[in-house]
Amino acid sequence: MAIPITKQSKPITELKEGDKVWINGKEMKVDKHYLLQDYKDMKEMIVEIFNEDNEREYQIRYFDDQIESSIEVYELLEDFQYVLREPKNIAW
Repeated sequence: MAIPITKQSKPITELKEGDKVWINGKEMKVDKHYLLQDYKDMKEMIVEIFNEDNEREYQIRYFDDQIESSIEVYELLEDFQYVLREPKNIAW
């Protein structure tokens, strides 16, 4: 399921540490943005974000050649597992 992107202040590929991301209207901050895996024709990217209100960590994962259709959001649980979440919207 594709997550609706409601607003983009710049391309997701340009997000960096300290930038703000909103998931379901909740403000979070970017910790890191890095390459997870480099395939021949595309790159799998991760944006790590932190929600200061609930002190939880999340990841936005996407493929650079199909950004809008590949965005997924994962939440880091206490047992160090990432679980796929399905937010209603995302913005940055």
